[in-house]
Amino acid sequence: MAVIKTIDLVGVSTESWRDAAQQALAEAAKTIRGIEAMDVLETSAKVDEGAISEYLTHVRIRFRIDR
Repeated sequence: MAVIKTIDLVGVSTESWRDAAQQALAEAAKTIRGIEAMDVLETSAKVDEGAISEYLTHVRIRFRIDR
C-alpha cells in the first residue's frame, strides 16, 4: 500500500509566477525524495509603487512515503 504525503509551499520570484513555482519545487527537492506531482493552488503578487515587485505561487507538492 502506498502513502502519499503533501506539503504546501509559497515560492517567490521577481521574474514570474512560473519561476516562483519552480523556486518552491527546487527548495523542496533539496530535502524531499520521491516528488511525484505539484499542484498550483494560487498565484498572487506584491505591488510597490504601482508595479509588481514579487510574484508568489502557492503550490502543493506530493511525494511518496518510503517505508
